[in-house]
Formats: sequence, C-alpha cells, structure tokens
Amino acid sequence: MQLFEELKARGLIAQLNDEEEIKELINNGKATFYMGFDPTANSLHIGHFMAFCMMKRLQLAGNRPIVLIGGGTGMVGDPSGKTDMRSMLETSMIDENGERFKRQMENFLDFGEGKAIFVNNADWLRELKYVDMLREVGAHFSVNRMLTAECYKQRMEKGLSFLEFNYMIMQSYDYYVLFQKYGCNMQLGGDDQWSNLLAGADLIRRKLGKKAYALTNTLLLNADGSKMGKTVKGALWIDAEKTSPFEFYQYWRNVADSEVIKCLKMMTFLPLAEIGEMSKWEGSRLNEAKEILAFEVTKMVHGKEEADKAKAGALSLFAGGGGTEIPTTVLVDDDFENEAIDIVSLLTKGELVLSRSEGRRAVEQGGVSIDNEKVTDFKQAFTKASFGGEGLLVKRGKKHFRRFVV
Repeated sequence: MQLFEELKARGLIAQLNDEEEIKELINNGKATFYMGFDPTANSLHIGHFMAFCMMKRLQLAGNRPIVLIGGGTGMVGDPSGKTDMRSMLETSMIDENGERFKRQMENFLDFGEGKAIFVNNADWLRELKYVDMLREVGAHFSVNRMLTAECYKQRMEKGLSFLEFNYMIMQSYDYYVLFQKYGCNMQLGGDDQWSNLLAGADLIRRKLGKKAYALTNTLLLNADGSKMGKTVKGALWIDAEKTSPFEFYQYWRNVADSEVIKCLKMMTFLPLAEIGEMSKWEGSRLNEAKEILAFEVTKMVHGKEEADKAKAGALSLFAGGGGTEIPTTVLVDDDFENEAIDIVSLLTKGELVLSRSEGRRAVEQGGVSIDNEKVTDFKQAFTKASFGGEGLLVKRGKKHFRRFVV
C-alpha cells in the first residue's frame, strides 16, 4: 500500500483540492509541504500532535516538511473554530512561546541537513507595510467570497473583528512566500482550515499562474478534547509539566470503546493489518487495545521510559497498589483549617471536580473513594496524621484520581 492509500485507510484525509496530482506528489516524495502553528500558548497540545503524525508519515515517504511558527499570524488570531476573539498576547510572549514550540517539535520530525526546516512568518509579516500588503495581496480577495467561508460565517452573529478578518489574507501570503522561497507546493491543515488553505492556493494561481495544493487532515481533537466527543478537565498538553506522562497515558487508556480503533489508526504507526486484528476484539479485550494505544502515543510524546513508568503506575493503581507515577498534590499547613481538611476540599484542590457543589454531589451519589473505600459523608475530614507516609489516594468515579500527601 502506498502512502496516499494508507492515509485514506487510516482516515487521515478529510478534503483535498486535486486528488490525482496530490497522490502523485506524496507517493513519489515530491511534495514540499508546510503546516502552520500559532504560538498562542506556552505548549503544544494533542491536536498539534495529530498534525505531527501526519507530517512524519509524509516525511518518512521522502517528502519535505516546512514547520511554520506563526510569530506574525499569532498576533492576529485565527477565527476558525472560535466563538470569541482570542486574547491578544504581547509580542515578547508570542516569541517566547514560539521558541518553546520549536523545542517540542524537534522530538517529532527530522530536522537534519536537507530534511525538515523551521520558518517563522514574523520574518515577513511583521515587516510588511499596510498599503503595500493591500495592493499586493488584498486585491486578489473578494470580500463576498470570504464571508461565505465557514471560519467567518460562524462568527458573524457574535461579531468578527476586522483584525481577525485579515487572517485568511495573511495565511495565504505565507503560502505565497514559501512557494517562491522554498518551492513549497502543498499546504496541510486541520479540516477547519479548508477555506484558508484554498485561499492560499488560489493566491498563488492568480499571482504566479502556478498550481498549488491543499490537503486537510481529519481533526481528532482540540486542546480540550472536544472533537473526540469526550470531555476532559483542562487541556491535554504535550508539556510534561502541564499534563504529566501518567495523566497523558490514562487519557488514552480511557478513550471510549467506539474510538479506540480510530485512534490507533490515526495516532500510531502500528501496521494497519495489526490494527485490523484488534478491531475484531470485543469485551474486555478492548482494554488491551486501549493499553496499546496509550503506550504507543505516550512513547511518541514522552519517550519509552516515561511510557513504561506510566503503564506500570496504571497497573499498580488498578491492582490496588500505590503506583509511583500517580498525579500527586502536596498539601501544606494553609490547606488545613482547624488542623483538618474535608473531602470536598481535597476534590476541588486536586481538580477532580470543578466546584464544591459538584464535589458534594459526587460524594452523595457514591462516586468518591479514598484508598478504595467509598466515602459517604461529604463532611468527612482528615488530619495530617491521616495521610501517613504514602498519602491518601482519592478517586472520583473510575477514571479520575489523585494522591494527596502532606
């Protein structure tokens, strides 16, 4: 099976503007392609990892990736998929985030000589003169057509700032610059980027009379996990300081039964034939498939050593043991009132619930346990001595847990 056919079989291609020519390009290692990442947070998240997997598959087939850091576009903010305008960051913060992105990305792609390259659109966008930009690029865009794009339509009722309205033009100009400077002939993006990708390919055609290609990969999930139909508390970050390897492992270990094969196809490099055999598994064997998924993805993001630790910690936890890699919260004197702390305070401090009222309901409904013993009184409190040397393991439901130590 050649690369293009494999990408389709894995469910990774959502839309593309010229299937036969793109197929010819990527199957023969002739694509120089780019994907952009706006540094509006201080870490990449799992949605970005999905993109890296796609880029890595293309690179392994001989195609050349260009990783574009959006030091310029990040100052504007892409309205795609957003219900409100993104908070504007200081330029220094955008630049700092961009450097963090670069360090994280180096773990996924080969940036050796003649391989993948980094570029930053701040190098050309921040130096542009406004009127020159309007004359060179803006003249090729129809406002009527732009307003039909999904990325703008969904924002029209709540309000779309003129600043954000320029994002499509800026992203298109990125493609135009990379086409001329590096011979970049294909742009990748999430499926919500389709309008922007087409606009960039069309700008190249209008200004240079050359063909350029656009391909969107299927969105798996955003930072908040919403695309998986599963709600997680907070974002699933690649930075181990923001989401520990153990928490990362457990997220994938707990995906819905209906999602595990889909995730194995999209996010691992296991052979399709092997995944096909797993698709026949039923009942408790699906848990084995989830463990394979969790290990493979954690290994790619955090390395084999951390994946081994996370797996061992999970096995220990669910076997009733302590588990050395369980997320831990350290309590200090100020956390104790009258030398005690109640169960609801533990739940909220450990971010196992979003509020005290939610914590109280969880206890009353029988969904909270401490060291595998159900808690029935939401007023139950614990002194420092209660935590002993190893602390207390608090669980909410089957999938959320945290160890508390003093």
